[in-house]
This record gives sequence, C-alpha cells and structure tokens, in this order.
Amino acid sequence: MKKRLVISTGAGISAESGISTFRDAGGLWENYPVMDVCSADGFARNPALVHKFYNERRKSLVDCQPNAAHKALVELEKWYDVYVITQNVDDLHERAGSGNVLHLHGELMKVRSLRHPERTYTLGGEEVAITTPGIDDPLVTTPESRDPYGDPVRPHIVFFQEAVPNIEPAIDLAAKADIFVVIGTSLVVYPAAGLLHYVRPGVPVYYIDPNPAAVPDYVTVIPEKATAGVQKLVELLRPKSAV
Repeated sequence: MKKRLVISTGAGISAESGISTFRDAGGLWENYPVMDVCSADGFARNPALVHKFYNERRKSLVDCQPNAAHKALVELEKWYDVYVITQNVDDLHERAGSGNVLHLHGELMKVRSLRHPERTYTLGGEEVAITTPGIDDPLVTTPESRDPYGDPVRPHIVFFQEAVPNIEPAIDLAAKADIFVVIGTSLVVYPAAGLLHYVRPGVPVYYIDPNPAAVPDYVTVIPEKATAGVQKLVELLRPKSAV
C-alpha cells in the first residue's frame, strides 16, 4: 500500500510559470486595488470590474504552462498516494497531470451560479453554455452572463471576507498524511498556513521556499525556488528500489 503524500502549494510554485501575485505589488494586483477586485464587498459594489479583472486573469493563464515543479509532483505519484492542496486558483496542477487537487481559494477557469452556488461551470469547454449577450468569447463573463438555468454567475473564487469551504477536507488530508510537504508559500495566509498544525507528530515534513518562514525544528527546509526545490524533494523521496 502506498504512503499518503500530502502537498500544500502556494503562489511560489506557479511564479516560475509567469503567474504574478498581488502580494508582490504592495496591495495592487496588475494595477487593481486588491480589495476592489478580490473581496465580497468589492464584488457587491462593482461586479463589472470584478468580472473584467478575472477575464484578464483567465486570458493570461491560457498562455502559461505548468513548470518543472508541477510536473515533478506528478512523478511522485508513481511511488506515493499524492494529494495536492493548493492556495492557487490556476489549473496548472491539473494540466501537469496531478490526479487529486483540492483548491482552497477557488478556481479561475470556473464560474458558479449566484443563486445556486453548488452549480459550477468550467469556462471554455464545449459542454458549458454560459451565455453573455454580445460576447462570443467563452472565457469572458459580465454581470449579464447567465448559466443554462438563466441564473447570473460570479467567479468561482473565494473572495476576502468569505469562508473557505474546502478547509475541512484539507485539514482531514493533513491529519492523514504520512509525509507532508509545503511548497512556495510564506505560511502567513490563514487558514491554509494552519494546515501544518494538523500533521501528526513524527510525520516527516518538508518546506520548499527561497525565503522560508520560521518553522519548527522537525521541518526539513529546502531553501530553493519551486523547480529546483521539488527536484531535490523527488530525490529525497524516491524509493531506493527505484534508483
């Protein structure tokens, strides 16, 4: 039976694919005030601006590709039962081939019904009929966009001021991990940063980041960018029989 390897990823794993984060820009994200485009209040005030912002992010994401770090995590599935918990809203883990990905903060390429939040839709797929008057681009939504039931839609993103619905499943994964890994995160964004505290005593923990936060002594720190650090992780975790 394979050991359960649980990996928590943050913005650092996607940065080398060219995806920027608002934390690099002093409260701005691509020149937008973060709270205007990433908060529940911001969406209530100006949904058109929020739709415009996420339309632009989707356009950028389409041109990005999974990097060596994303792909190396897939290699680990040969030897481990791998689960990825990501704070990222991009789909690079899935495009790299990861089989079990849990998104804490939502998914950029999806929208959901405002009236029935359980109804989510992946944009760009032929099977999805999100209609937006006057716009044929399948990645573009506006306040006028409607799902197949005629309901307005919103980005499938966990805004600031909203609960993180997937945190309980993430905690459960962390608590059941045989090996736990943190990649590319400052460990200051909660509740994701708190997952480390649910790992059972004695379980090996690895932390990959070029500017690692202070962590307990039992954590093995790999002070590298994600692509280099994950390659080192693969070398550490590769079974001797596979060498």
